[in-house]
Amino acid sequence: MNKLFYPALFHKAEEGGFWISFPDIPECLTQGDDMTQAYEMAVDALGLVLADYEQEKKPFPTVSEPTTICIEPDSFLVVIEFDMLAYKKRTNSRAVKKTLSIPEWLNEAAIAKGINFSQVLQEALLTKVQL
Repeated sequence: MNKLFYPALFHKAEEGGFWISFPDIPECLTQGDDMTQAYEMAVDALGLVLADYEQEKKPFPTVSEPTTICIEPDSFLVVIEFDMLAYKKRTNSRAVKKTLSIPEWLNEAAIAKGINFSQVLQEALLTKVQL
């Protein structure tokens, strides 16, 4: 469940550009000077809010059917695609030190072959968590 789709309302701003609201997530608001920037800002704002939900172990808000959302004058509906894994990779890729134990003979054999322990662990974890 890495990709999520939330409807957003793009409202024309009086000073130009757009301000964006999410009917299912009232605390999620942003703005942009043009359509491209507004969409990118909507993705980032959605990421910040959903990351907070995840960190607080709160369930993500239920997604409304786009056809049930009331569209105000000078606004239009856009469905925002959000990829949680891509967002985490982009915003939270700092290295974390892990201490682990392996048999000495395996350590010596791996060192003799010039194996990068960090790379092997990352590859194994990606496989294990199916990413």
